[in-house]
Amino acid sequence: MSVPQVNAVTEQLTRAGQAIEHDSFAIIDAEAGPHRYRAEQWPIVRRMIHANADFEFNGLTDFHPAAVAAGIAAIRRGGTPVVADVEMICSGLSAPRLAHFGMATHQFISDADVIAAAQAEDSTRAVQAMRKAHRLGLLQGAIVGIGNAPTALIELVRLIREEGVRPALVIGMPVGFVSAAESKALMAEVAEVPWIVIRGRKGGSTLVVAALHALLALAEAAERAPA
Repeated sequence: MSVPQVNAVTEQLTRAGQAIEHDSFAIIDAEAGPHRYRAEQWPIVRRMIHANADFEFNGLTDFHPAAVAAGIAAIRRGGTPVVADVEMICSGLSAPRLAHFGMATHQFISDADVIAAAQAEDSTRAVQAMRKAHRLGLLQGAIVGIGNAPTALIELVRLIREEGVRPALVIGMPVGFVSAAESKALMAEVAEVPWIVIRGRKGGSTLVVAALHALLALAEAAERAPA
């Protein structure tokens, strides 16, 4: 897969801002040194390191072989929904970049019917939110970003395996101590749906946003590349 120069695609509106971003990426490249990631994967890992100043994501981040190509294709297709487990992901994404590709974000964690269902079934709001997204037909062909709730990712794996749900890409990065590592390991066993995961306990909504912004930048760069 040919990878355009992602540094050329930025939302920084001043030369000073662009220089800072460019220099930050250069520092990350230099300090990270040799790594195991393919050329199309590294811009995503680098953006995640940039978001948290944590070089452990160089190594903890794993990719389904088709993940980057599937994510870029879904974005360039236009109108692809982004389904998130929490509002923080939706709020963190660039509205102009989403609008450029006709994309909208969706999250249901605080909906009254989701809360009621979780209370009635003694489950979590995150589980019920994923089920609601499925009922609304939003998961099929979507980019799903999970940064907070391991139970959302576990439920999504169940929906994939038992109900035939096929997102275009799953960015599974829930953070925490209860089932976080296990949920990501479970997602990484799925062959039918492309995924990007962080192994272990680390993760969070900030990392999901960073990965999505890197994919959006790659999709924009692909648009600008000569045919």
